[in-house]
Amino acid sequence: MPSERITFSGHDGSPLAVRLDLPDGPHLGTALFAHCFTCSKDIPAARRISGRLAAMGLAVLRFDFTGLGHSAGEFSNTSFTSNVEDLVAAADYLATRGMAPGLLIGHSLGGAAVLRAAQNIPSAKAIATLGAPFDPAHVTQNFGEALDAIRDHGQAEVSLGGRAFVIKKNFVEDVSAENLAPAIKGLKRALLVMHAPRDAVVGIENAGEIFAAAKHPKSFVTLDDADHLISDAADAEYAAEVIAAWSARYLELRPPPPPIGAPEGIVRVSEADPNGFLQDVTSGPNHHALADEPLAYGGTNRGMSPYGFLSAGLGACTSMTIRMYARRKGWPLEHVRVDISHNKVHAQDAETGSGEKIDTFRREIYLTGKLDAAQRAKLLEIADKCPVHRTMERASKVETILVG
Repeated sequence: MPSERITFSGHDGSPLAVRLDLPDGPHLGTALFAHCFTCSKDIPAARRISGRLAAMGLAVLRFDFTGLGHSAGEFSNTSFTSNVEDLVAAADYLATRGMAPGLLIGHSLGGAAVLRAAQNIPSAKAIATLGAPFDPAHVTQNFGEALDAIRDHGQAEVSLGGRAFVIKKNFVEDVSAENLAPAIKGLKRALLVMHAPRDAVVGIENAGEIFAAAKHPKSFVTLDDADHLISDAADAEYAAEVIAAWSARYLELRPPPPPIGAPEGIVRVSEADPNGFLQDVTSGPNHHALADEPLAYGGTNRGMSPYGFLSAGLGACTSMTIRMYARRKGWPLEHVRVDISHNKVHAQDAETGSGEKIDTFRREIYLTGKLDAAQRAKLLEIADKCPVHRTMERASKVETILVG
C-alpha cells in the first residue's frame, strides 16, 4: 500500500502531520479518518482500517489533530470546535487535489467530531463512527479530580493514557456546550454506528442515542468484546471489513474498465498482515476475499489456504460447466454439488513412472434431479471438459516480472 507523508494548515495555520494511504490500483474514492481524543493517526485501529479501505480502492487521509503526534501547534489551546475545524481543513485540502472525501470515519471523540463536521463537508455521502460519545462532554469524565482545578484555575495537567496533557477551561466549556442531537438528526447522509457493548470508556448507551437521533439510512453493528481503542488486531480487522463493505453501497464507486490485454481484470494479492500470512485477494474492483493459513501453520485461519482457492476454482468451474450443458439440453438437473479434496501422492501411484510426488485433486460430483443413467453419464463426461480442469492437467507456464 503506497503512502504519502504530507502536511496542510490546520484551523490556526499550524502545519498538521498527515498520512495519505493510497490504493495499489485505481483510485475510486476517498475517506477521511479522525482519531480518538489525545490519540494519533498511527494507532493500530486507524492503520488497519485505512489499509483495508485502500485495498478496495479508497484513498484514506488520517492526520494528527493540532498539538498531537507530529502536528505543530499547542494542544492546550485546542477544543472540540478546533478539532472540527481541522477536519474541515483536511477535507478542503483533499478537494484541492481532486480527492474530496465521500466517507468520514471517526473514532471516539473523533466520531463526534465527524458528526459535527459533516455539515461543512458537502462531498461526504457516508459517515462511520466507532465508540463515539453522543455527548462530547463525556470526555471530561477522564479528567477526574483535575476537573475542579481546571474550572477554578483556568487549566490543569491531566494524565491520559500514561501521558500528561494540559487541559484548559476553554476546552471544558466548549465541549460541554456542544449538543450533537440536531447535527445527527440533520445529517442527510448514510450513518454506520459501531460500538462495543463492554466499552468501559464510552458506554454502549451512547451508540443507542446516536442511532435513535439519526434518520435513515442508518446501521448499527456491535464490536462484541473489543476495547475502546480497538487494540486487538482481530477486532480492528473486523471493523475495517464492515466499514469497507457497508460504505461501498453509498459511495457509488465507479471503477475504470480492465486494462487492455486483461479482459477479465487483474487478480491482486496483497499482504494484510506482515506479521502473519493473511492476504487481501481482490479480483478487479468488485470482488474481495481473504487468503490465510491454518492456525497449525502459523496463520489465523481467516480465509482459505492457497490450495483451497485452487480447489475452489476447480469445483466452481466443474459445477458451472455441468449446469451450462444441462441447461442447454433442457435436462431436469435441479442442483449440483462438487466436493474437492487435495492430496499429494507418489507419481507411480498415478502410473507416471516417476518416483516424485504429484498433486491429486479428488472430485466428487453430486447431481440432484430426475436424470436417467445416460444423462448422468454424459454430465460426468462433461465435467472433464471444465476449462480449469483442462488447465490443471496441462503444463502451465508462469511468467514472473519484478515491478518494484
